[in-house]
Amino acid sequence: MAKSARAKAVFYCKAAASIQAISRENKPNSSAIQGSMIKLYGGQFSRASIVHWYLEELGLEYDFIKLDMQAGEHLQAPFTAVNPFGKVPGIEDGELKLWESGAILMYLAQAYGELKGAGVNEVAIANQWVYFANATLGPGVFVEASREKEFPRLMGTLNDILGKQDYITGSSFTVADVGLGSMLNYIPMMLKIGFEDYPHIGAYVQRLTQREAFVKTIGSR
Repeated sequence: MAKSARAKAVFYCKAAASIQAISRENKPNSSAIQGSMIKLYGGQFSRASIVHWYLEELGLEYDFIKLDMQAGEHLQAPFTAVNPFGKVPGIEDGELKLWESGAILMYLAQAYGELKGAGVNEVAIANQWVYFANATLGPGVFVEASREKEFPRLMGTLNDILGKQDYITGSSFTVADVGLGSMLNYIPMMLKIGFEDYPHIGAYVQRLTQREAFVKTIGSR
């Protein structure tokens, strides 16, 4: 009986340890540096809202430091220690200082998000869409000289892709949707152009804007 009791005690101790380990693994992500918190720098109405959205999606702890852009705080210390060019957004994560919204999104995805431990191909596809949003879609749509030619070409192709899948890389929401979706959301917001001729894009944007993290960030502007 004594041996049986000791065996049971050992079993329950091991089971409890396993449960605690699983619990620790399932806790929300925290900063890479123990005891530190990610700092996001941006203006009230700036591209920092893109990073803000993704931080909320990841459930990370962060401090959003809103710079007074009118007073030129983004061109002064201490922010110029983060980005010497004085452009927002920028982040600090422990000793890392990083700027450019696309670079920040990809860092967060690989450090804390769905790309943590991902293969080179998966990371490359995410990079492709984040870069597309910033380098192709943005200039093609928001630069007036190119809009007439580029808008229907870009929207038509995106509409075809999104007619076959719910999200830009497939069936699941990823960092690529943050990069692309935020840029698409700016089109009706800033240019007052709708997606009536591109129903699959319209449905896609609606799916994104109904996400809780979007509503708390870009949607609350």
